[in-house]
Amino acid sequence: MSLAVLKSRALAGMDAPEVNVEVHLANGLPSFTIVGLPDTEVKESRDRVRAALQNGGFDMPNRRITVNLAPADLPKESGRFDLPIALGILAASGQIPGGRLNQYEFAGELSLSGQLRPIRGALAMTFAMQRSADGKPRAFILPLANADEAALVTDAAIYPASTLLQVCAHFAARDPAAALQRHSARLPDTQFAYPDFADVKGQRQAKRALEVAAAGAHSIILIGPPGAGKTMLALRFGGLLPPMTDEEALESAAVQSLTGGFNAGNWKRRPFRAPHHTASGVALVGGGSVPRPGEISLAHCGILFLDELPEFDRRVLEVLRQPLESGRITISRAAHQSDFPARFQLIAAMNPCPCGFLGQSDRCRCTTESVLRYQGRISGPLLDRIDMQIEVAAMPPASLSAAADGESSADVAQRVALAFQLQLARQGKANQHLVAREIDRHCQLDDEGEQLLRTAMLRLRWSARAYHRVLKVARSIADLAGAPAIAPQHVAEAIQYRRALRER
Repeated sequence: MSLAVLKSRALAGMDAPEVNVEVHLANGLPSFTIVGLPDTEVKESRDRVRAALQNGGFDMPNRRITVNLAPADLPKESGRFDLPIALGILAASGQIPGGRLNQYEFAGELSLSGQLRPIRGALAMTFAMQRSADGKPRAFILPLANADEAALVTDAAIYPASTLLQVCAHFAARDPAAALQRHSARLPDTQFAYPDFADVKGQRQAKRALEVAAAGAHSIILIGPPGAGKTMLALRFGGLLPPMTDEEALESAAVQSLTGGFNAGNWKRRPFRAPHHTASGVALVGGGSVPRPGEISLAHCGILFLDELPEFDRRVLEVLRQPLESGRITISRAAHQSDFPARFQLIAAMNPCPCGFLGQSDRCRCTTESVLRYQGRISGPLLDRIDMQIEVAAMPPASLSAAADGESSADVAQRVALAFQLQLARQGKANQHLVAREIDRHCQLDDEGEQLLRTAMLRLRWSARAYHRVLKVARSIADLAGAPAIAPQHVAEAIQYRRALRER
């Protein structure tokens, strides 16, 4: 046999389209050609495969070798095609039996010694394999380091290997003991240690606002002088959030897998991403010639913390507008589009002025013009999409020297979890994700509450988006109180959390 066909997967955003790896051996001058729109990493497979075969004791055919990666119009990148190319050469040259190769899919990068190195996107490829169009999912052979993440897909048949020799022995061995063994997911204990809210002294209003934000998945910006505790509060926010569902955990793990950053030890731990303010727009939302997810996608189902918000380039911050609304980001390139999930919870922190001590006449020397220019780095449309804007005041010395008297994260998280369960039972999602029709159904106000909100909207000149976001925050406050309906006091508290930054 001089032709062998194996199955593998490419990556296109969160999708993993099937790729046929066709290996043909022909007479003629010895050569090794790879076609099918390969990038540099794939073209370099020739040297890795040649060395791995020779160091594994196999014969490298002294013939004209042509490898076709079909479909030809789909870009191929990374070293994941090393393993199927090597197996295709061995099968086409008769060095291993090829009768069962069509029952499997293959992915893995080869070292020169024949070791299998981990690849990116193993979880996304396993998802795609389970949803194969022919309705007959194949087994998946891949590097041992990727086995845990790939096995998270229910009912997926995962057969990990450490070397090329192990894979070849699986197809050539008559002894079942020499065959690869199916891998089962080994999920770790999902109890995680977070910094405790009890460590934060004072700041009761900020703590209350963060509790409301956690209950309804609302975005929030903390505004206060340096050293007031904004970052300290944000770092403890993860301990308040409800536990991740299995679906959320799989979605988050799949995104992490695309960058090679998946860690089974963090299974069901909500991501916490805190990019530096020098990050570019591509780093934040994703991109590249072959698009990869950015920080907002890596924070999917978790927290995106932007410290020193005005120090980010304004054009970088503007790219957050659409994802904050839609929970997804579409990256368009000339050849194709890539779609990534980006349902993150934004926590931002900033100083009120360039020096940070606005309102303290003995310390602040900022002019009105410089304060407005500094605050103006955050555009009105972006600020309009942030649900809650909270002042974090400087701590007096007496409070700092006093013993901590706040609630622990566990106590607050218990109330948050109960409120979140109410939302799931009522509407099947967090309050922040309600759309206009659902807001009308689940966030109805009585006459007093409606009049209070209308007055605030006219006086503060809010947009329709701000009106709806206040309603959703009020719904979260009512859920924390266990109230079936939104009362005027819930609306009043929500209004206090929505004072525009320009009015401070």
